[in-house]
Amino acid sequence: MLTPSAPDKLPLAIVSDIACPWCFIGKTRLETALANHNLTERVAITWLPYELNPEMPADGMDRTAYLDAKFGPGKRREIELRLSEAALESGVTFNWAKVTKSVNTRMAHMLVAAAATVQRGGEMTAALFKAYWQDGRDIGDLETLVAIAGEQGFDEQAARDELANDELRETIIGLEAHAQKVGVTGVPFFIVDGKLAVSGAQPPEVWTQVFAQVLAGRQQGDEDE
Repeated sequence: MLTPSAPDKLPLAIVSDIACPWCFIGKTRLETALANHNLTERVAITWLPYELNPEMPADGMDRTAYLDAKFGPGKRREIELRLSEAALESGVTFNWAKVTKSVNTRMAHMLVAAAATVQRGGEMTAALFKAYWQDGRDIGDLETLVAIAGEQGFDEQAARDELANDELRETIIGLEAHAQKVGVTGVPFFIVDGKLAVSGAQPPEVWTQVFAQVLAGRQQGDEDE
């Protein structure tokens, strides 16, 4: 069993987009690996924003039309089948019949950032993934996001104010620009302990190797001090 050698938590930044199905799968695979090694409470996760399509209209687009435009006509079923196979192995459920719209996720990222100020960014991220991929809710819609915030125990008016906060919006835009500047071209993308990059929805066995490498490096650093 892997165990951290240092008393402080291991920082793990996750660059992702709620509208990215592989991010949902990657999140679940990581959580499985953390639980397997009793690391769930020893890792400090920070969620960072990324928009797969920052030019998506505020009202979103019909999902079939969007996928046809991006990948070619008739590709939706093939894409969803491949995702469903990966999801089944990972314990994730997609409800494709309900996911009828591709959404603009700018405000969803703002809501996660607002929740993160009270150490609940992970909970809000999980709620948004479920709302979109399992319940088919329009997470690009202001009222839907306010309702989700309320369901998570946040004051709805406070959530509404945050989603209208221009400074928070610019922060999200800045974080996305920084991710691209440092070379993030796809998501999910993970930065472990501030130095080790892991790209893609990696299976738990890959995370086992990553944790072993990072924790060994931390132990060596402690011995050198």
